[in-house]
Amino acid sequence: MWTRHYKKKKYGRFVLPAVAIAFLSYFGYHSIHGDYGLRAGQQYEKLRIERSAELAKLVEQRATLEKDVSLLSDGSLDEDIIDEKARYQLNMSRPDEIVIFNTYF
Repeated sequence: MWTRHYKKKKYGRFVLPAVAIAFLSYFGYHSIHGDYGLRAGQQYEKLRIERSAELAKLVEQRATLEKDVSLLSDGSLDEDIIDEKARYQLNMSRPDEIVIFNTYF
């Protein structure tokens, strides 16, 4: 009976660990630096916080405008609001008044 004897190679036992290390390194790198990694999640969270602050500011501005519109509606005309809007549009005031401009008009 004939048997074949193979000479054991020195580098053969390092192939599987090298492939495993390369595989883990690739996915480890992309789990931190990739499009859906940890750093991208931090950037999205920062953007979400900025947009939430902007939304709160716009909601507050809308509430103020809705209040002004309700004061100018047909059912309840407020003379002070009409006077204020007319003065703002015509850019006029009395000499004894202090004028403070709001930028939301």
